[in-house]
Amino acid sequence: MRKCNALMLAAALGMYCGLAQAVGPQPAPAKEKQVLTVGFVKVGHLSPIIDVPEAVKACNVEIKPIEFVRYADARTALLSGSVDISGIGPADLAIALAQGSDKLVGLTGVAASPKYLVTRKGVKIEDWKDIAGKRIGIAPGSAVWFQWAATLAEKGVPYNSFTAVNIQGGGTAFVQALKRGDIDAVALWEPFESQLVADGTATFSKNLEYSQSKAVGAELGLLAATRDAVTNKREAVKCFLWAYKSAEEKLAKDPELFAQTYSKYTGLPVEVTRESVKLINLGGVLDLEQLQRQAKTFNELGVIPKDVSGEISKVWDPSLLKEVM
Repeated sequence: MRKCNALMLAAALGMYCGLAQAVGPQPAPAKEKQVLTVGFVKVGHLSPIIDVPEAVKACNVEIKPIEFVRYADARTALLSGSVDISGIGPADLAIALAQGSDKLVGLTGVAASPKYLVTRKGVKIEDWKDIAGKRIGIAPGSAVWFQWAATLAEKGVPYNSFTAVNIQGGGTAFVQALKRGDIDAVALWEPFESQLVADGTATFSKNLEYSQSKAVGAELGLLAATRDAVTNKREAVKCFLWAYKSAEEKLAKDPELFAQTYSKYTGLPVEVTRESVKLINLGGVLDLEQLQRQAKTFNELGVIPKDVSGEISKVWDPSLLKEVM
């Protein structure tokens, strides 16, 4: 019983670790109005952003939103200066550095989640050896793919032991491919994982958990800004972070509100988002050491052309977050 209680306590602490540090008071309003162009990536763990445009008005800040489906598109927009702030994938700082750019600045992680292979009903994948010969849908270069590939490497599972089916675009393409029977399983993201399980198309292969690799970890994404925005619009970026973390804190404490906000942000049925929020713990878990491990591993996996783990500190700045917490 004592062991059980200890495990339950550990789980509870893990679930609420992102809430341990409360958000501070609203930053002082800017003397002159500032405008931030912000990328709204349509994934559930970034749904706190929906409350930001109204909240930052108190700081004399205006938000101009631009919608993205993929992290890769948001990263490209940041690099081009088309947006000031956006959600991107945990690997995107290393990818940009390896391409010779230090224009992105990571500000904070956003959420963590357990990741399980989603397996079509009727297909047996209960152990890592069961993926041999299976057709598994992946999004090459995506945040989820990095988690999957790193886990396989750490477990010594050959990447060529299964047939990787590269699928481009949003999660709907994965859902359709699995329903058609084109693939046996998918390494996917929320809410599409829960959607497939909720409608009976698939099950979670919970013995194949792939979010706990030492190299990549469970972080689902991060908020990043351009270096120019951090330098020249610092007070506006600070207010954005305050508003985002305030909304995140509120949703993390209220699963039903999180589900409703998630539904409004993504346009998905609340029946799906209610299942999805059961897996998502809002609050970033990313730190510099994890970013360094990621950068080194991505180079070893051949994803990026050089090891930038020694440079990643140049593009990670948690100082603004500390000011609002």
